[in-house]
Amino acid sequence: MRITVSGGSGLIGSHVVSALAARGDEVTVLSRFASAATSVWEPLSGPAPAAALEGRDAVVNLAGEPIAQRWSASVREAIRVSRTLGTANLLAGVRALGQDERPRVLVSASAVGYYGDRGDELLVEGSAAGGDFLAGVCSEWEAAALAAEALGVRVCVLRTGVVLDRRGGALAKMLPAFRLGLGGPVAGGRQYISWIALGDLTALYLAAIDDERYSGAFNATAPAPVRNGEFSRALGRALHRPALAPVPGLALRALYGSMAEIVTGGQNAVPARALALGHEFRLASLQDALAAALS
Repeated sequence: MRITVSGGSGLIGSHVVSALAARGDEVTVLSRFASAATSVWEPLSGPAPAAALEGRDAVVNLAGEPIAQRWSASVREAIRVSRTLGTANLLAGVRALGQDERPRVLVSASAVGYYGDRGDELLVEGSAAGGDFLAGVCSEWEAAALAAEALGVRVCVLRTGVVLDRRGGALAKMLPAFRLGLGGPVAGGRQYISWIALGDLTALYLAAIDDERYSGAFNATAPAPVRNGEFSRALGRALHRPALAPVPGLALRALYGSMAEIVTGGQNAVPARALALGHEFRLASLQDALAAALS
């Protein structure tokens, strides 16, 4: 297959690109960074280049400003615009192609932040969107991607949980404190974490590319979410360190501002649609997933 990946130089994108190449696909990487790109593209500057999209079997959309940083007003706007305008500009490139030249499928990232902080409520793909900042961003992001359906393109949106990999994302930010024995439950530890191993997330992207049943929104999370306190204890065991030091929500809000809502709140999201299609998760146990992420 011929596949284009937007945002292919990031943690998830680079893993997806490697998996596609390993199975023999021809991969075009769209990125702002020339050193990582097959085709250089600044998502906010205008339509994606037609040459990087024409005749492709699939497009994977992973570009976006990092979420895990202090949310100033300018950062919040960059998070929103990089996803909404960036996705709209990607589709503008697709729209410029003739019907026979367009990709068959668009697989676009989203996040379980779509649901907002819902406490213990079990969240499946049909659950309503939340009302906070990140939920609003995800709703706009998904709407921008789903507009490709009007162009005759199948669209699958993957609402991703906390990705477990030592090289990036939330786990990489947790590791220094936990390795020093200073980690522990956050803001009481009762909020849910919907997590997924990086390898299992990559497998879901490949399934969404290959399987026409993957259409609309899918939760890209492992089948067994855990509470923050349980996650902290499991990470401590994996590192052979105590994980008893509580982290007050006030301290997080002082450090990260409103971004702290991501870790002081949570989502009890499960991959109902993927499981219904028979998808199997290789690392469905948190302890096994952490061991793989840290190896």
